[in-house]
Amino acid sequence: MASFSFGAGNARKLRRIPLYLAGRLLTAVVPRSRDRWVFGCAVGVADGALALWRVADTAGERSTWLVADAAQARDAADLGIRSVRRDSLRGLWETARARVVVVTHGFGDVNRYAVAGAFVVQLWHGIPLKRIGLDSPETTRSTFLPRWSAVNRLLALLYRRTMRQIALLPAASHLVRGRLETAFGLDDARVPVTGEPRVDVLSRGSAEDRRRIARAALATALDIDLGDRRVVLYAPTWRDGAADPAIPTPDDWASIDAVLARRNAVLLIRPHPLGAGEYRAPSERVRMLGSDLVADVTPLLPGLDALITDYSSLAFDAGLVPLPVVFFAPDLEAYVARRGLYGRYRDVAGDEPATTWEATIARVDGILDDPADAITASRRRSAAVHAHRDGRNAERVHRAIRARLDAPSRRTSRTAASRRNGQ
Repeated sequence: MASFSFGAGNARKLRRIPLYLAGRLLTAVVPRSRDRWVFGCAVGVADGALALWRVADTAGERSTWLVADAAQARDAADLGIRSVRRDSLRGLWETARARVVVVTHGFGDVNRYAVAGAFVVQLWHGIPLKRIGLDSPETTRSTFLPRWSAVNRLLALLYRRTMRQIALLPAASHLVRGRLETAFGLDDARVPVTGEPRVDVLSRGSAEDRRRIARAALATALDIDLGDRRVVLYAPTWRDGAADPAIPTPDDWASIDAVLARRNAVLLIRPHPLGAGEYRAPSERVRMLGSDLVADVTPLLPGLDALITDYSSLAFDAGLVPLPVVFFAPDLEAYVARRGLYGRYRDVAGDEPATTWEATIARVDGILDDPADAITASRRRSAAVHAHRDGRNAERVHRAIRARLDAPSRRTSRTAASRRNGQ
């Protein structure tokens, strides 16, 4: 079963209202330090938060990572990052004292009860194709009195008020900026087009080096010798707690395995960490690459030969490699009706996205034979959504944060200077 859905999560939020109120009282009386930063990320010490941490650390920012468990604490230690348990009293205190709070998914990436009053940087974790935040009805669904519209209106109000605490939300392009502004209820000034720190890794160094490093990391994570085998990744997106509709049948598995054998390829399956469904690999040519093995798959994209996905932002990230993409959406009509998409699916996926594994694996077979057309399409998707491709997005985000933080002190300095000069 899935570990999370918006309905269940929102019901828990309603029950936690007293704790949020207590946190507001705490942050009202505890002064925030001028130089403390805290970082958090739902998937671990990874993603855009790690890219920005590295830039902030180089710049001399006083930073702490808030970790969820012992495994994340070890990962932080391996990277030389000071960490504190997120849900401990120390984590509460670190969040309450921090001037800058950096998250990638939600305020629960740090200690959710002590965020009020901080300069919140929401890096987000992908270019949205599916509707998110205030743009999607899923955001305000609740298992608590689900048919009572007043509950949905209350959740929408609470969500909007919470998102107003975001001071900076970087966008990959002006197209993406518009989606983020409506999804989070923010104005233009808070959503600068800096590029996303999480994809810097796809633009640094040479293409050959990126592929070599990614292939080595894949081999280590999977504990296999890839050799010259081609690698295909299947990464379905989250179904809000519902079962994955694309679990292959026995006949599907036979077709998949036959193509993999003929093409000397391996299929990696990466179910969404909050999703539901069980994959039973038919042979050693199909491997699981769950979030327990790799927290952030983005750096591994250059090591792949094709990507299969449905509504995931990985389809846009793949364009930076560039990596061929096969769109497989077996529940397109139902998903669009329930969740909604930004724009038309065919404008991203083409006129006839695959809806069965038979069609999907046939397209993968064709791409492994000749990827040219699919690579061209991937580059076109990238050009539409990525304004920056120089590997310096994290630097731009850090400069934007510092500019916002330093602006009040600059105004104060100018006022003091004017008074001294008698102006």
